[in-house]
Amino acid sequence: MSTVETADLRATTRSVYITFIFLGVAMASFAARIPQIRDHLGLSPSGIGLVLLAIAAGSITSLPLAGHLTHRFGSRAMVGTMAVLLGTALAGAAIGYQYGVVPVVIALYVYGFSTGAWDVAMNVQAAVVERRLGRSIMSRFHAGYSVGTVAGALAGAGAVKAGLPVTEHVVIACVLVVIAVVIAVRGFITDESSAEDEAGKSGGALAAWREPRTLLIGLFVLAFALTEGAGIDWINIALIDDHGTDASTGTLGFALFLAAMTVGRWFGPNLLDRFGRVPVLRLLAVTGLAGLLVFVFGPHPAVAFAGALLWGLGASLGFPVGMSAAADEPAQAPARVGVVASIGYCAFLGGPPLIGFLGDHFTVSRGLLAVAMLLVLSLALTPALREPTVR
Repeated sequence: MSTVETADLRATTRSVYITFIFLGVAMASFAARIPQIRDHLGLSPSGIGLVLLAIAAGSITSLPLAGHLTHRFGSRAMVGTMAVLLGTALAGAAIGYQYGVVPVVIALYVYGFSTGAWDVAMNVQAAVVERRLGRSIMSRFHAGYSVGTVAGALAGAGAVKAGLPVTEHVVIACVLVVIAVVIAVRGFITDESSAEDEAGKSGGALAAWREPRTLLIGLFVLAFALTEGAGIDWINIALIDDHGTDASTGTLGFALFLAAMTVGRWFGPNLLDRFGRVPVLRLLAVTGLAGLLVFVFGPHPAVAFAGALLWGLGASLGFPVGMSAAADEPAQAPARVGVVASIGYCAFLGGPPLIGFLGDHFTVSRGLLAVAMLLVLSLALTPALREPTVR
């Protein structure tokens, strides 16, 4: 690789990091204010779970199209366009909640649609960079996403403490996200599996749905997506409602969970390169399960915080390694990433109403035990993510 190519690849790597980071900022900026939105709308746990379901419904709508659209238009155009759509949608939710549930549901559906398409296109570009670098770096891109979520959560905690209204906080965050991402995607390089690979491969996306390995990876990602998503949606609410913390402390617990995910994703590549995907993912599934149980049954908020830390570490690598495994073959990467993401995002479709329903009948903390069952299942699915013999 020439000096010029190396410099270009470094610039592209920075651009991909920025897109991951600011997707995280957008998500956490809104998620940090969910308790205030819930209180303003007077919603029960199941009620807010159904509202959050709109995000997953939008994502599930976009994901079957995302691989094809990324093939057709390229990841640069897709990420840039979806960033603008996402920023508009979240700003709409932050304004609309003052008028009732319906504007929030509509805005969150659009937010979910844009998030799903952005996620697939961004991961396709990240897989291109990972292959050109020749080492496991996907989870570090997702660590960038986690860095963004931590920054967004901490800013959210500060906004809550300072009494900054939800609307002003989220709209400012959305403007920053859109500006940063539209500039960053200019540094993307051409996807390796674009138009010429698509020629002669009509039906490639449908074929990916018939591949046993791809489907098993999707189920694995679903388990970890539910583990991650449940923490994002419910940790602060569980700390406030079940562990008796105040709102700002609950948001700090949310930030700790995200920080632990960031640490796991940043240092994960070293472990993956040394020990391989399967043993590392098994260890993390056990760690996440232990953390979840400590969080639920911890007798004191400090113990629950320790559980949130372990939970975040355990949840850290499942989604990014699943994306990397789906993209092992460049020509099939968009189709397979789209399939795996579609299955994984079903966790976001079913997770909020499931845990909300259980929260109504028991507590939110006890409802989180549903996640534990899928973590146990994930242990049996890890062999499907084994690295190919020749990369």
